[in-house]
Amino acid sequence: MASESHSQILVEEKPSVRILTLNRPKQLNALSLNMVTRLLQLFLAYEDDPTVKLVILKGQGRAFCAGGDVSAVVRDIGLGKWRRSADFMSLEYTLNYVMATYSKAQISILNGIVMGGGAGVCIHGRFRIATENTVFAMPETALGLFPDVGASYFLSRLPGFFGEYVGLTGARLDGAEMLACGLATHFVPSTRLTALQEDLCRVGSSDPVTFASTTFDAYTQHPHPEPQSAFYRLDVIDRCFSRRTIEEIISALETETTHKQDDWISATIGALKKASPASLKISLRSIREGRLQGVGQCLIRENRIVSHVMKGEISKDLLEGCRAILIDKDRNPKWEPKRLEDMKDSMVEQYFKRVEEEDGWEDLKLPPRKHLPASAIAKL
Repeated sequence: MASESHSQILVEEKPSVRILTLNRPKQLNALSLNMVTRLLQLFLAYEDDPTVKLVILKGQGRAFCAGGDVSAVVRDIGLGKWRRSADFMSLEYTLNYVMATYSKAQISILNGIVMGGGAGVCIHGRFRIATENTVFAMPETALGLFPDVGASYFLSRLPGFFGEYVGLTGARLDGAEMLACGLATHFVPSTRLTALQEDLCRVGSSDPVTFASTTFDAYTQHPHPEPQSAFYRLDVIDRCFSRRTIEEIISALETETTHKQDDWISATIGALKKASPASLKISLRSIREGRLQGVGQCLIRENRIVSHVMKGEISKDLLEGCRAILIDKDRNPKWEPKRLEDMKDSMVEQYFKRVEEEDGWEDLKLPPRKHLPASAIAKL
């Protein structure tokens, strides 16, 4: 197992810099238990190593990271071992928290697919570098899940109600859109990444954050999103996705199309109507609560929710969504409950409570953090 985790995370040691490469290209670098364990071990070790100034994280092949290894999670649940999957998620959320409160500069090179759990290992870091190859999405509601890995923290802090739009619809964003909404800090053409990395490795005794920022300035571009980008529809998004319930959001979107046909709004309504009703309602409440909470509180809440999702007592939509999208690929999930109005507020409420009746289950215990920079303290 140790050799497998080492081969799935490649480590390059430079003076003052560590370069970590997610190395499961055939699985689009989906995060396994071994990978999460190894990343957490390395990040904590580098934090205590005074010679390490910068940590660069990137992916092998055409993805940065397409998410957590959902197939392994579903397999465990199918075997009646949901607790094992819940423990994996707890470890992943601990890694997210360490990254969000990291005392050193993490630089994530997002030259490809960034989805779900992949967002969790980059968005919390100090620098996120998008390219023309970047594709970002939080597609969980189509799978019977919800945007987790701290997404209720970072989505709720996007402009207006853009985070609700991204989290509920699973909309895909390119590199320019990530830069425009703040999910990425810089945009660098992929042909310049090798030179950028070489320059970053010259940090020496300089202040690492200042050095990295100055280095990025020489490489970064400021592309405008494409004319059809959802980012230019913020007025509609804010009008509709600010509503209190999913039903009201859909109704507001439908009202927008009463006077003229709008393909983007129709596609947005279609995405919402295809998603799991349970997932939509859980996700909206989670993102709304995230607006008023620190990143640690968000992860503790998400850990409660995901434990209930894995346990499957209220709804088994995760298993059904994965069957329809990932296993049988018929893309025709049979959600239960199948209508929004059948997913009552009392059912949603259950997901936000402790898993009291389960022996040994505990709320997520986040590790104590010390010597936090101001950027990390602001997240608490």
